[in-house]
Amino acid sequence: MDQAQKLRDIVGDVSSEQLDARIITVSSGKGGVGKTNFTVNLGIALAKMGKKVTIIDADLGLANVDVMFGIVTKYNLSNVIKGEITVQDSIVKGPYDINIISGGSGIMDLIDLESNQLEKLIHSLSYFNTISDYILIDTGAGLSKSVLSFVDAASDIIVVITPDPTSITDAYALIKNIVKDDQKRIKLIINRVDSNEEGDEVFNKLEQAVTKFLSREIENLGYIFEDANLKRAVRKQIPLMEAYPRAIASKGIENIAYNLENNNRYAKTNHSFKSFLSKLMNKI
Repeated sequence: MDQAQKLRDIVGDVSSEQLDARIITVSSGKGGVGKTNFTVNLGIALAKMGKKVTIIDADLGLANVDVMFGIVTKYNLSNVIKGEITVQDSIVKGPYDINIISGGSGIMDLIDLESNQLEKLIHSLSYFNTISDYILIDTGAGLSKSVLSFVDAASDIIVVITPDPTSITDAYALIKNIVKDDQKRIKLIINRVDSNEEGDEVFNKLEQAVTKFLSREIENLGYIFEDANLKRAVRKQIPLMEAYPRAIASKGIENIAYNLENNNRYAKTNHSFKSFLSKLMNKI
């Protein structure tokens, strides 16, 4: 109890004068739907709008944000938590001055961390808050405890799906596990659609199920069209927004970034960075 109180006190000491970054977790019910690719390119789209962006790769099993950027991350947050490096040393700079951090096992195995390690994690996340307008957390896919820890803590959640029926089913299972908090805003991205009509059909199908069986609403944040340029960009290890900024998929991501920043319907919630830290610590 003394350790838990100490952690709560540390969270309480987070300065209100710091930037209050908007924390968005990006997740999916299954792998292979383009979640990480979307996160990387959304970060670039926001950075091109003049926003300070930090991307935390919290997908322990398939951590590949650095691969998408074509860079090498020598360290991760595990090294910070173990006291091997400073939090500043864990950051690798991407295009448009994006901060890229690999979470590593240290940030995923929250339940197993000692109190001094948790304290270092809190201070690390607090530092990212001081240098960011947006913190995008790319979680693993599925319903693991580590994924749900971040999803439960964040107020804004983007769930990426494709028109594939198994993707829709798995997305519903994920949403079912995160609707307990009535203030949580769940936004849907439908990737690899062939038309707006197909996107509408997929969204409506999932929305009806969520409304009928879970009594909740989900928000339609936008569609990303199937685009051969995406595969070309992946092979080049250059993000789509950089390699092919005029591609139809790039335009879809730009529209999503614009909606997040400027559309009142998708405006930032009242939840603060301190609220995120408190909820994350409560999961431990």
